[in-house]
Order: sequence, then C-alpha cells, then structure tokens
Amino acid sequence: MIPGTDTSQQKQAAREASVETKALLAISRETIEAGSKSFATASKLFDSRTRDDAVLLYAWCRYADDLIDGQTLGHDQQADFRQGQQERLDELKQRTAVALEGKRDPEPAFEALRHVVARHRIPHEHPLALVRGFEMDVAERAYVTIADTEDYCYHVAGVVGVMMAQVMGVRSEATLDRASDLGIAFQLTNIARDVIDDAHAGRVYLPLDWLKEEGLERIDPDSSEHRQRLYKLALRLLDRADPHYESAHAGIAALPWRSAWAIAAAGRVYRDIGRKLRQEGPDAWKQRISTTKSRKLVLLGLALKDVVLSRARRRRYGPLRDALYQRPV
Repeated sequence: MIPGTDTSQQKQAAREASVETKALLAISRETIEAGSKSFATASKLFDSRTRDDAVLLYAWCRYADDLIDGQTLGHDQQADFRQGQQERLDELKQRTAVALEGKRDPEPAFEALRHVVARHRIPHEHPLALVRGFEMDVAERAYVTIADTEDYCYHVAGVVGVMMAQVMGVRSEATLDRASDLGIAFQLTNIARDVIDDAHAGRVYLPLDWLKEEGLERIDPDSSEHRQRLYKLALRLLDRADPHYESAHAGIAALPWRSAWAIAAAGRVYRDIGRKLRQEGPDAWKQRISTTKSRKLVLLGLALKDVVLSRARRRRYGPLRDALYQRPV
C-alpha cells in the first residue's frame, strides 16, 4: 500500500461531502425562503451550524407536507390533491424509512433528513410521528374533541418542535416538552388562521363537538353567518394556544443564547398572527394573515428582551404543564 493513500482518499471524500452539503444547503435555503418567511427570518438568528441543520430539517418537513397536500411550498393547493394521495403517502413512508436507515436518496429533501438525523442522533420515532400526522390527513380523520385536534397538532407540528430543539442540542425531556408546546401553539394558530381555506379544500380540524355547539353540522365557508360562528371557534383555538405559548416561552432559558433568540422571535411572530385575527375579526379571512417586515423587526427586538429577562430571572420551566398535551415519549 502506498503511504498516505488512505489520507488522500479521506481528504477527497471530505471535499466531495463538503461540496454535496453546500449544494444541499443552497436548495434547502431556497425552500425555507419561499415556504416560510417567518421561520426564515427567525432562523437567521441561529449560529451558522444550528441554522444550517434547522434549514435542512425544515426542507424535509416542507417537502413531505407538500407531497401529501398537493401544494408547492405550502401554496397553490391542487384541486384534485386527493387523487393519488395514498400512493404519495406510501412513497413518503418508504423513502423516509430508507433515509432513516442512512441510505442515500436522489431527492435532496430525504438527503437533508438523513444528514440531520445522523448528526444529531434524532430518534427515528420523531420523523415517523410526523409521517403519522400526514397519515391522519390522508385518512381524513374526524377530530371529535379538542384533545383529538391537539393530538393532530402534535404529530404535524409539536414533534417538529422537538426535532428542532434536538438540532439545538437539547436533550432534557422537560425542555423538549416546551418545544412540543410551541409547535402545538403554532398549529392551533394555523388552524384558526386557515379555517376558511381548509373548509374550501374539504378539511376540518375544528373539534366536531365545538361545531355542534355552534349549530354547524357542516361548514359553508362562503356563508357570512357560518363565518361569524367559525370566528368564535377560531378565538377559542387562539385561547387554547395561549398556555402552550406561555409554556414554550418558559423553556427558552434552557436554550443557547442565539437559539433562544430565534425561538423567542418565532413565537412572537406567530403569536402576532393570532393578534391580528383577534383585532380584525372575520374580515381577516379575506386575505392571508401575515406580518410585515417592519413589524417583524419590532418583534425581533421584543424577543431579544424576552431572552435577556429569561436569563436574569433564571426562569427555566415556568408554569406547570399538567393541563397541556402530553407528548408520547
């Protein structure tokens, strides 16, 4: 054997891996910039390594969501998205399993998942829990109670919060609970914001017992009377999200400085969506609720204050979670 051959081969492999990772990151950054401006803004506050891996994880989550929902970067819902949905779910399950086994896939999103899971030793049950959330959509699960709705919220968002926290280096189960709470709060806010759009697509995430209380056996999203009743339920969802936001806020003290700022900012920006829905009433549904760049800058400043105060007060765990959703562990 020629001396130094192994070292040369290792260096070449490292260079090739670096080029591949950079290409993967470039694609993933494009995905987050187009798919979620709010998260893209918050992610800039991470340190570079955490930001890169958070973006890679987001890319897989976004790809999987779009694959099942027949969307492009969370937008442009296809009218016939139900057609072939089971087959797309089966594909997602199979390719996710392959990525979790550490095998390569030509699709960048699955390569992103493979990379992040391996680097941070993310338990396989977490990405698989997200897939089960998409399975609920394909099966058109009926959400009878708010507990059912929150179970869905955990599977499509809370577990994403858990994985993101693990990318930040979190291993404490108590802190991971807070991360799950933030994801659930985000999803409850999403449902409140998207009630009308979801109804047009034939999706209902509002608890059926809540709808029954409002005398709604079915939803007519174009009926002004129905919108008034739906708005009451949207406010109930936002009220339900509040303690999850508070719980998550208490967990930022356990995060590294820059990660804490990013997460506090994301929480501020998302909670602001609920604020606008509360202020504008049912008219807020006439267009997609969003946050302006100038408002985001204000919220970034407030988020930094949150982080400083969390350190000064040494506030790590805050309010008890006994009444909140208990994630499977």
